[in-house]
Amino acid sequence: MHAASREALTTVTESLKGHLEQGGQLVARAAQTGTELFDVVEILDDNRTLRVALANSATSAEARQGLARNLLGDKVSESTLAVLLDAVGQTWSTAREFRQGLILLGRRALFIGAEAEGNLVQVEDELFRLSRILRDNPELTRLVGDKKTEPAKRRELLANVLYGKVTHTTEALVLQVIGRIEKDPITDCRSLAEQAAEMRGKNIARVETARELSPEQRDALAEKLARIYGHEMSIHTEVDTSLLGGMVIRVGDEVIDGSTAGKLRRLRVNLG
Repeated sequence: MHAASREALTTVTESLKGHLEQGGQLVARAAQTGTELFDVVEILDDNRTLRVALANSATSAEARQGLARNLLGDKVSESTLAVLLDAVGQTWSTAREFRQGLILLGRRALFIGAEAEGNLVQVEDELFRLSRILRDNPELTRLVGDKKTEPAKRRELLANVLYGKVTHTTEALVLQVIGRIEKDPITDCRSLAEQAAEMRGKNIARVETARELSPEQRDALAEKLARIYGHEMSIHTEVDTSLLGGMVIRVGDEVIDGSTAGKLRRLRVNLG
């Protein structure tokens, strides 16, 4: 995002929880607002003229807010309308970034609801595990990632896979992503997990090990990585027996290969 859009997003994000807390029932309001903001994005995707008009900084904020209220006010709840009007009243660099801002606000609302419900860690874990399921099932990934297929059909396919297996928050987040894929299904699910971790003030370390880590080992690793990177870490682990021993750690684009298999590869290279 450009600077103006980042500032707009920051401003609305800071007031988001206040909007959700109005009238009590934070969990329910957050869930409703998150999904309704996604619905608004769907409307804007189908109506470029409206999308551009709501983000047009050449028009006064009051005029843009009036347009949003008149055209969308009867389609969303009171809390969603408050967030939407707040967003419309800001200055966005482009209509595209305004749309992206609404998506991020919708996700944030859902994360706030999950946090209030006490299951944000579970949501983060479910998102990470789903990215692994997609990675290990290329055909499923191809089907839900095929942009030639109608978004509704892709969502229906994945909804059938997810039904009864994840929280309503995870399902809402993932179905929105699958309907409007940004990069690819696996990367987008990982990005959602990273956003959930960020809500908890943590970065993600993806750790592959030859055997399952004990809770004590996970905690010790999290503490060690926090000292290295200067930031609390959320550890996402998976077992890969081909590593033979040790582990491979990925933090962002950085890879630390301390596996036995990695050491053997480097030894073979050094020996020529």
